[in-house]
Amino acid sequence: SLEWIRFRRMLGLFAFFYASIHMLSYVGLDYRFDFEPLINDVFKKKFVFIRFSAWLLLIPLAITSSDKMARLLKQNWKKLHRLIYVISIFGVLHFIWLSKTIFFKPLIFLIILIILLLFRVNYSKSSSKI
Repeated sequence: SLEWIRFRRMLGLFAFFYASIHMLSYVGLDYRFDFEPLINDVFKKKFVFIRFSAWLLLIPLAITSSDKMARLLKQNWKKLHRLIYVISIFGVLHFIWLSKTIFFKPLIFLIILIILLLFRVNYSKSSSKI
């Protein structure tokens, strides 16, 4: 087992924390908690919609991140937590769609995500052969 796997939960909760602070600053600073134009933005701007969707999908992962929830949900816990792959793609899409002129940074994130997902696919295939 790889050493970094021990930090997955902490990294996942940090991702949720970061996404929540990101969302709170957007809602609070940009819209001053005025939800009507905010909701309009969610449905009109694809980069806002994908960010909001990613954040909503992170909520059940954060709630079920404890060992107790993993035991309670059994195999469904793994199925639920596979949402992280979709969420990570949503995060990169959000960054790409947000960047109107400079695509270099978002493309670096996309390349990193593709490499990580390919490692995950290869790791899953080698684990299933054992």
